[in-house]
Amino acid sequence: MKNNTHSTQNCILLIGAGRWGINHLRTWLTLGVNLYVADAGEKILNRCREMGVPADRLSNNHREFLPRVEAVDICTPAETHYPLCCEAMDLGKDVFVEKPMTLTHRDSEDLVKRAHEKKRILQVGHIFRYEPPSQFAKKLIDARLIGDVKWLRGNFSGFKRPRSDSGVTMADAIHFVDLFNYLLGRLPTSVNAHLLDVLGRGMDDNAWLWLDYEGVFGTIEVGYFSPLKKREVLIVGAEKSVVIDYTVQQDKVKIHANQHRRENGEWKAIEGEVHTTEFDPEEPLLIELRAFLSSLRTRAAPLADGSCGAHAVRVVEAIFESNRLGRPVRLGGEG
Repeated sequence: MKNNTHSTQNCILLIGAGRWGINHLRTWLTLGVNLYVADAGEKILNRCREMGVPADRLSNNHREFLPRVEAVDICTPAETHYPLCCEAMDLGKDVFVEKPMTLTHRDSEDLVKRAHEKKRILQVGHIFRYEPPSQFAKKLIDARLIGDVKWLRGNFSGFKRPRSDSGVTMADAIHFVDLFNYLLGRLPTSVNAHLLDVLGRGMDDNAWLWLDYEGVFGTIEVGYFSPLKKREVLIVGAEKSVVIDYTVQQDKVKIHANQHRRENGEWKAIEGEVHTTEFDPEEPLLIELRAFLSSLRTRAAPLADGSCGAHAVRVVEAIFESNRLGRPVRLGGEG
């Protein structure tokens, strides 16, 4: 007798193929999965068809394809992440969800709990964790090759269209919030913030953040207005400093062996050698989605798992509270 059972293995449903989802689509096509795509926009579906997705694997109703796949990739507006993740995991599907994981820490924690109870893989799109320069910096810090970390600074800004589903802190700053959490291996104990709504949309579009990691300070600037595109992180150690520029193809990481020394009762600034590090030009999104496929096979927790996604949202919630109160806020309560 012929077996008509449909295997869901290696079948991925991409929900949302618009602004950032189209990059997921392009990457999935290179990874050779059996791809299904759901999007409410007919123009977007037509574009998917032009890129090679068969017509019978395109729909404006994601529920049509859920029974056919083993995993779901959610690239929809942030307010839809929670219900879509719940729906997918309740049907036994593993989930990749773009950041922010949800718009509230409570919903994020609920997704982490659901994933644990249902034994589902839950990976969050904190792509900077998967960047080779980030991995390199993490090894330097953990091996204490730059000495004790004194502070970190991040700049994630540039002239671009504001997102409509969240302000710039939840949309962009959360990248470096999670990256700082990852590099230091812990959450900040308190935060301070100043957020602006320059365009009067009712959402922040420029922000300055201060995060206190028990004496190691991290500062982050984000915004939609600077004509200079910045995706830069500075890590200042007691012995060396590391500069990561994620926007360039060469010399992404520079290690400065600068030190201050006290000689004859005076402090001197000693500029040491500068070493650059090169990395293979592999696209971070490809690394990230390939890692998701690996977790599907091995059932190992992703590097950017649900817990780290929930932690990042928790920090951003505290940032919003700090801005509202006009003073520092401790995580888990008012400062």
